[in-house]
Amino acid sequence: MDLKGYKKYFLRKLGWYLLTLMVAVMLNFLLPRLMPGNPVATLASSAVEGMTDQSAIQAVMDDYTKQFGLDKPMIIQFFLYVKNLLQGSMGVSFTYYPREVSDIIQKAIPWTIALQLPAMIVGWLLGNILGVIAAYKKGVFDKAVMPLFLFVSSIPAFGMAIILLFGFGISMGILPTGGGYGFDLIPSFTPEFMLSVILHYQLPFWSIVLITIGGQAIGMRSMSIYELNEDYVNYSRFLGIKDRVIIKYVFRNAMLPQITGLALSLGTMVGGALVAEIIFSYPGIGTKMFAAITGQDYPLISGCTLIITIGVLLANFLVEIAYGIIDPRVKAAQQES
Repeated sequence: MDLKGYKKYFLRKLGWYLLTLMVAVMLNFLLPRLMPGNPVATLASSAVEGMTDQSAIQAVMDDYTKQFGLDKPMIIQFFLYVKNLLQGSMGVSFTYYPREVSDIIQKAIPWTIALQLPAMIVGWLLGNILGVIAAYKKGVFDKAVMPLFLFVSSIPAFGMAIILLFGFGISMGILPTGGGYGFDLIPSFTPEFMLSVILHYQLPFWSIVLITIGGQAIGMRSMSIYELNEDYVNYSRFLGIKDRVIIKYVFRNAMLPQITGLALSLGTMVGGALVAEIIFSYPGIGTKMFAAITGQDYPLISGCTLIITIGVLLANFLVEIAYGIIDPRVKAAQQES
């Protein structure tokens, strides 16, 4: 491998992703603040409940506004936001006052990762395997099974979640309809609690997997058909090389665009997964962000979107760096640059 070319490739990608992160931080700060309404009104309303003195009510409102720094010009708020971020602080939540945003996110992230990462990987793997089988076997599998999965995956994320919720949670009553574990249980590593977590996991997990499979399958099927018609495949068959060996090379070549597609579609898949969290009241980032949006909780909205953005950027960056090592076309571009 050309180390000099790869170093330039790595630094160029790193620079672009850092620039993207800076823009994302700016948007994360700005967009929630463009929403109409007064974010401290809900928080202050509980503190002034029963009070009739308008000047006292206004004093409480002014105190909360000053406490959250909303009385300062927007540009000053932005620099304070960046300064706090560099010090590891995302501010105090309006909705869960007086809890720190970082504390709320820290407790929600393990639930989100435990749900979304396995679901995305399983959906991606099943979709790619189905795509290869459809391209190679053709026949009934390609004409009947593939369209069925495409139909299932074309259902919107919220639609799939509601279908599973109604079918297995309400109509059959065999799986819990919401939450991360039974409301009467205390989190612990007891068999009863773990079984409850596994049961509550099923519906949101499969709602994400099912909508992921079809898109991946159709992409893999198209790439596999393209590779199967390539000259090297026909020549290999002419030489008498076994299909098992040929398929291994076809699968490897067809996988490269799929790996890129996985990275590029992470953002979309995370959005769909957040819908599943909200519908099933799963205690992850999606549910917290939904509560933050309804409560105009600027710090919590910014914190959640920033964490999601960093996760997506990091995943894309790692895939591009790996691509620079394994893809010969990218290697060739490195040598020319």
